[in-house]
Amino acid sequence: MADKTSTEGTKNIFHRPDMANKIAKQVLHVSPTSASSSGVFLTAPRRTGKTTFMREDLAPALTAQGALVIYVDLWEDPKADPSDVIISAIKAELARHEFALKRLAKSFSLGGAKIAGVDFSLDRIGLGKEVSLVQALSAISDTTKKVIVLIIDEAQHAITTSSGSDAMFSLKSARDELNSHQHHGLRVVCTGSNRDKLAMLRNSKDQAFFGAPLVPFPSLGKDYVAWFCKNSDDLPTPLSVDVVLPLFERSGSRPEILGAAADELRFDFTLEGHQVTERFSWAVEEQIKATNDDAMRVIRSLTPVQSAVLRVLAASGAEYAPFESATMERYKIAVRQARDAGVNVEVTAVQQALLALQEKSLVWRASRGVYAIEDSTLTELLRQQGLLEGLSGHGEGSDYTKDFVPQTCAR
Repeated sequence: MADKTSTEGTKNIFHRPDMANKIAKQVLHVSPTSASSSGVFLTAPRRTGKTTFMREDLAPALTAQGALVIYVDLWEDPKADPSDVIISAIKAELARHEFALKRLAKSFSLGGAKIAGVDFSLDRIGLGKEVSLVQALSAISDTTKKVIVLIIDEAQHAITTSSGSDAMFSLKSARDELNSHQHHGLRVVCTGSNRDKLAMLRNSKDQAFFGAPLVPFPSLGKDYVAWFCKNSDDLPTPLSVDVVLPLFERSGSRPEILGAAADELRFDFTLEGHQVTERFSWAVEEQIKATNDDAMRVIRSLTPVQSAVLRVLAASGAEYAPFESATMERYKIAVRQARDAGVNVEVTAVQQALLALQEKSLVWRASRGVYAIEDSTLTELLRQQGLLEGLSGHGEGSDYTKDFVPQTCAR
């Protein structure tokens, strides 16, 4: 089945059913030689269609193959504790199954507000509560007799708090319990916009999903561009795939860039048909430039130490050790490169800079003190601007963005 569109009201969405069916089949497949039952981790840059795919394609494909899907987006409310978001999603699913509620109420002799005619309070479910996530998910599994697939979008956000990390370990326990012969199975699909951050959930033996597969999520490509051109038929002249595809690739495969450029043309009521191709190309380049310029304005507003810390972190990638002597020396190099004479780089100044960069949403911190650039596209922009030269400690710089190198620099 080829990729296609679907219209729901006025909402037109590009679908990838083939990919969704393949991923769904692999997620649900049980093999003694596969680690996918431990969880599956999919990584793709932010704003490249990942969330839309999870909601509109993968979830329906999993449902069609007999699974019960619970979807959690940890980025929907970044200020909420990730554990609360995960627990709320499981509670909401449990509330849909009256028999599961009765099972829990009877097992634990718990009373409370009536839900679907059952005397049971959902507030009793959670970390350290009378009913654990393992027990709640087991009740759903035993009631529905289906494999449960928990999709956690932007899952790396879970390890920014200690309770979020605890929730992931609770899900590991639930996975182990539900994948036993007594229940019907639990799969955890985690997505993230930064490979290094997402890998922290499965690289270390002290993490809940150690060894789970980490795979790059395929970017939108020529099929999407063809769909985009076809659905831009309200322009005076049709757009050509051959023209749009390289522009899309330069934008980092971000649909919003193409959409914004097309809207510029739609609201230019003096536009002639013969001008469409040239004006669209110009509009895409201007959208890319505006995005980069906005990011650079934020970077130029940083203090010398904040700028140095950000650049060294971006250049170092996963090997970043904020307070090692070699890193402290690279901060000083970054300060000298910026010609900020007389600026002292001390440990306390670095600590303050990291806090400030987190507040500006430029840097991300795991609860155990590991740092990363919040948006991986920023690393490539800094590299293209020549701001990472000589700062990695490895001559040619880090391979931090080797899996995603968008050409987002202006002309």
